[in-house]
Order: sequence, then structure tokens, then C-alpha cells
Amino acid sequence: MSSNKPTITVIPATISRSASDPFAPVNKKRVAAYARVSTDKDEQLNSYEAQVDFYTNHIKSQPDWIFVEVYADEGTTGVMTKGRDDFNRMIQDALDGKIDFIITKSVARFARNTVDSLVTVRKLKEKGVEVYFEKENIYTLDSKGELMITIMSSMAQEESRSISENVTWGQRKRMQDGKVTMPYKHFLGYEKGEDGTPQIVEGEAEVVRRIYAMFLDGKTYREIAALLTGEGTPTPSGRTMWSVSTVQSILKNEKYAGNAVLQKRFTVDFLTKTSKVNEGEVPQYFVENSHPAIVTLEIFELAQEEIQRRKSIGKRLSGSGMFVCKVVCGDCGGFFGSKVWHSNSEYRRMIWQCNHKYKNENACQTPHLTDENIKTAFVLAWGRLLAERERLIAEYESTIVELTDTDAFDEETARLQMKYSETVAKAQDLISQNARTAQDQERYKQEFDALTAQSENAKAQLEACVNEKQERAVRRGKIRRFLDILKQTTEPLAAFDEKLWHGVVESLVVRSAGDMTVILRSGTEIGVAVETEG
Repeated sequence: MSSNKPTITVIPATISRSASDPFAPVNKKRVAAYARVSTDKDEQLNSYEAQVDFYTNHIKSQPDWIFVEVYADEGTTGVMTKGRDDFNRMIQDALDGKIDFIITKSVARFARNTVDSLVTVRKLKEKGVEVYFEKENIYTLDSKGELMITIMSSMAQEESRSISENVTWGQRKRMQDGKVTMPYKHFLGYEKGEDGTPQIVEGEAEVVRRIYAMFLDGKTYREIAALLTGEGTPTPSGRTMWSVSTVQSILKNEKYAGNAVLQKRFTVDFLTKTSKVNEGEVPQYFVENSHPAIVTLEIFELAQEEIQRRKSIGKRLSGSGMFVCKVVCGDCGGFFGSKVWHSNSEYRRMIWQCNHKYKNENACQTPHLTDENIKTAFVLAWGRLLAERERLIAEYESTIVELTDTDAFDEETARLQMKYSETVAKAQDLISQNARTAQDQERYKQEFDALTAQSENAKAQLEACVNEKQERAVRRGKIRRFLDILKQTTEPLAAFDEKLWHGVVESLVVRSAGDMTVILRSGTEIGVAVETEG
């Protein structure tokens, strides 16, 4: 009778060079460490140096280990691995077979993003590279390693989110309190005062004032940048090469007028640190008189108006001539442009002519002008102005007083702001109620549409009020700037003055042969007659 018992045959282990041999030399592990601190504070930098020193000595003291390197990043965030140069270099070295074992302080030091952490650990695991997290006592090649890492990384990621929200809350609380901070290392004209508020650095502030003055005197962004570069004037970041964008940034920044718009940008995702321009998604805060001003509000508003004027003119404003976009055709309203006549002969010369003279169905009848015609018109106009000098000074000073009184605008602005805020709050409350409990949707829509209409109306009125106040400030600034020049000038011009032309002339309107009107920045119009060729 046959037996059904299983037959067991032992297959002996294969003897190979890699088999364990008590007399074989020990295969030493190539070990690296990773250290990171997330800020650039002195105490953290000390911690960074201490970590590097500790891991170097620790690895070298182990007889079975071969020291590879301590990879270390300082002053970087742990939320994303992107941007951490030494971390990324260490992972690549490990994947290239240069490292067997990595020591790091904790999961939080390694990465606070769960996905990044697990992806990195799995990549290393596939290559047989183990990571040891000291604080959590986790070995990634251990059977429990991946589960523990998932849990710990998630906790670290949540911690990072919480910290981000706390930081954001703190920043917005400071904004609500009107506290202004600046990137002082990259901001010309200010430094952090002893009380933590911005204070003026006079030497740098003078550069800012010059930029505004040159811009309002007619110089282009490129001309200003070239001039400052040629002088060797340091930029906000301490360089000597000025760019057009740097000049534009200074001219557009309201902080130079002593005000601050806070939360112009906001962080969209705490993990990626992605930020975007605030287009109404979160509140903004406008703080008036938040710190000492380097330029007056009038000068700042004048610069903003000039920026918009040049923007509307576009590429035609090249800065290639002092009369560019200043001479206007009285027939069609277009600008005069420079034209070269007889370019290939000895009679070659440049004239100014309406750019649309022959583009319309009826050709403009305005004459062409020479540089001398324009210069003569301005000298004559300035002479007539000086004849009325005392009367005009008194009128301008009276007008400035009237334009300075903005109490009514301030009261109306405050009333409209409150009305707008209350309407928006009611709309938000209505939305919340509709989300919590069942509502009559037809009635809800009617109430919501009514509140939306009210808020839009209040917003439009508020913007109109603010704009009118700004227009008054611009007009006041123009008159004050013009008045300062007029007070300093007592004698008629012996010759054309280019700086004065840029400083006081809004435009020169050409109406017909010999008939022109010089319109000054103060709003004053002076008619002159100049003999022309065409």
C-alpha cells in the first residue's frame, strides 16, 4: 500500500562569493547626511553649522561607514523640494549609486509635502538606498517604514498649512492695523527705524526726488535710467546698472508719497507658495500717511497722470525730440511729427507737420513749422505771461487754497464707503442664509440682485468721488509746480529755455498760419502770432 505522505527534498544553499562568510571582509556603507534650517536668523544659522559638524563627526566615527558628504540647505522652506539645491543633488547622487544610507534629523526636515516625501523615498527604495529619520526612529527599508512616513509626512504637511495660515493671519492683522513693512534691502529711500517703522534715508531720497523731477520735466524712463547709470548712482539693490522697469517701479509706488496699498498680491497655495495679483479675491488696505513721504502727494499724482498720458500716446513718445507729442493740430487734434525734407540734397532740413495732414478726406490746413517757429511761439507766450505775473500769482494762490479744501470729499467718501461695506455685508449674509437653510429661490434672487445693484451703485459713486478728489490733487499739483517756477522768474527770456518748456507747457495748438495757442500746465492759455513758411 503506497504512502501519500509528501516527500521533502532539501536543496542546499548555493555557495557563492556573496554568501555570508565570517572571515570575508565587511562591506562598508557609504553614508551621507542631510541638514536644513528654514530661516536666515543667526540662531538658526548656528543650528545649521552645528548639524553639519555633528553629522560629519558621527559618520566618520562609525567603523562600518564611509563618509560621503553632509548635504545642507540653509534659508529655504521645507514645504517643496523644488529650489533645495543640496537636497536635489543628494537624491541624484543616491540614485546614481554613490550613496547607500542617508541620515536626517526628522521627516519635517526632509520634506513637509507628503507627496514629495513618499515619491522621493520610493525612488531611493528602488535603488536600495535607505533613509533614517532620527527623531521618529524610522528606517525606510523597514516593513513599517512607508506607513510611518505617510503618517508623519501628513502631520508635517498639516503643520506647515497651519503655520502658513497663522502667518497670513498675522500679516492681515498688521495690515488692518495700518502697519507698513518694506523690503528695505531692495527699496530706495527708506530704512527700518528703531521703532520698526520706515524712516527716510536722505541721500537715497534725493535720488527718488530727482527721478520724479526728471520725469515731470519730460525725460523718458530710458533717459533717466541712462543718466543714473552714467553717474554711477546705486540702484535699490545696490547695483550700478539702472533699468527702465526700476525707474517705472519707483514712479508708480505710492509708498514714496507716504501712503501704502497693502496686500497687492496674496498666496494662493501654501504648498507651492504660488501668489497672484489681488483682483478682489481678498481684502486690500489703503493706509494714508502711514509713514514719512519722500515726494508730495501732488507730485506723485502728477507723475501718475503723466504715466497715463504717455501710455495713451504709446510708442510715438520716443524722447527723440523736445517737441514730440507737444505740438497739436488745431484742425484734427492730432500731433505734429518731424519730417525730413530734401534728405539727399544740400537743402536737407527737418520740419514739423500734422501726422494726419493728408490722411483725412479734407487735408488739414495747418502749416508746417520749424524748430525756430515753435521756440519763438514759446518765448513770446512767456513774455506775455510775465506781463500779468503779479495778478496771475495771486489768482493761482487763491485757486490752490480752494483745491486744498477736501473736507466735503472726505466726508462723502466715508459715507459711501460705509454704504458700500454695509451692502456687501448684507449680500454675504444673504448668501450664507441660502446655503444653510432652504429659501424661496425666486425671492432670494430678487433680494440678491437688488443688493448687488445697490453695492455696484455705491461703488461707482465712491470711485467717482475718489477720482474727483485725485483730479483736484493733480490740478493743485500742476498749479503749485507752475507757481513755483513763475515766482522764480522775473525777466523775459533772452532765448528759448528747454527745461522751462518741459516744465510749464502742456501743449502748443497750431490753428492756422501764424495763429497758435500755448496751453500751460496751470490751465492758462496764451495766444501768439508767429510768421511761418507754410
